[in-house]
Amino acid sequence: MASNIPAKHRALVLDTIEDGFHVKNIPTPQVGPGSAIVRITAAGIISYQREVYNGGRAYNFPKPIVGGVSAIGRVVALGPDSTALKPGQLVYVDCFIRSRDNPDDNYVSAIHEGLSEGSKKLIRDVWRDGNWAEYAKVPLENCFALNEPRLCGTLGYSVHDLLYMCHLLVAYGGLRDIKLEPGETVVVAPATANYGGAGVMTAIAMGARVIAMGRNEKELARLKELVLRGSPNASIETVEMTGDEMADAAALKAFGTIDAVLDFTPPHVSKSPHVKSAIWALRRGGRVSLMGWNEGLMVPPVIGKDIALKGKLMYERQDIVQFIKMLEMGLFPRGRNFVDTKVFQLEDWKEALDVAAEHTGIGRLVAFTP
Repeated sequence: MASNIPAKHRALVLDTIEDGFHVKNIPTPQVGPGSAIVRITAAGIISYQREVYNGGRAYNFPKPIVGGVSAIGRVVALGPDSTALKPGQLVYVDCFIRSRDNPDDNYVSAIHEGLSEGSKKLIRDVWRDGNWAEYAKVPLENCFALNEPRLCGTLGYSVHDLLYMCHLLVAYGGLRDIKLEPGETVVVAPATANYGGAGVMTAIAMGARVIAMGRNEKELARLKELVLRGSPNASIETVEMTGDEMADAAALKAFGTIDAVLDFTPPHVSKSPHVKSAIWALRRGGRVSLMGWNEGLMVPPVIGKDIALKGKLMYERQDIVQFIKMLEMGLFPRGRNFVDTKVFQLEDWKEALDVAAEHTGIGRLVAFTP
């Protein structure tokens, strides 16, 4: 199939923040050792990528750059050291890049250059471009084979809907890091945006009881309705956050023993007391996965009740492998009970990024189809 790869392909390129994106015909990358060329079928858009690429978030990354995040596509060429993947295979392309000889050098492809000189070298010189393109050159280890007959045939997922795993995986990384067990109770907060909502759905699929916290009463109601429609036997409760630390803690305690917390505090509410409230409600030896930007964490129970606070960036490679097994086993809802995906062409990038900023919460995704 490598002989069928065109010399050039269409991609969404950002030359400067001021000029914005342009759809360009650029040279198609050549396969080499340790890499694969993937024909992109669906490429995800994160809710805050508009702010990343218009300078609103002041993230550092080299330019020019092809934008993007994780994607799904078909392998069209493989490096000579590939032993498992096959041309034509449907694969999930993960956006989290790690150095092969130093995992501390890592970054999110086409979004942020990372914090080390090694990660800056990788994004500048090796794995620069994202997946908002017809073709992408990606690390072999970032390609994960998908059982297409099972997922798209027996279970009825579309390729674009499968891409919702790019949200679910982040939550799974945090939940697996604190070793959430079936039958345990986990607080997910805030639960009404993309990653929090994904955390609710993922924890339910893992067999946990979920208490979803959020400020938006209407969105909490939609979340609970969607969960119960897709997983009728799920145990799901909601708590509206008031901003009163102890009142919210009491509301959580009313549901009995709480084992764990998954936090996705966004940067603009970094001083929110909801994590403190959740910690007050935890049992002795409870665990907290910190995947957001909460600045205020220390309350007496952290020490007094042996609470474990664990920071987590994204997920591990084995987490992706295990998550795909869960998906292929049918542990997640299907159809519109899984995700409502809005799809755009590359030329409609402005509208796509605007819609992605608003089409948020559990079971919602925006994607490009290059």
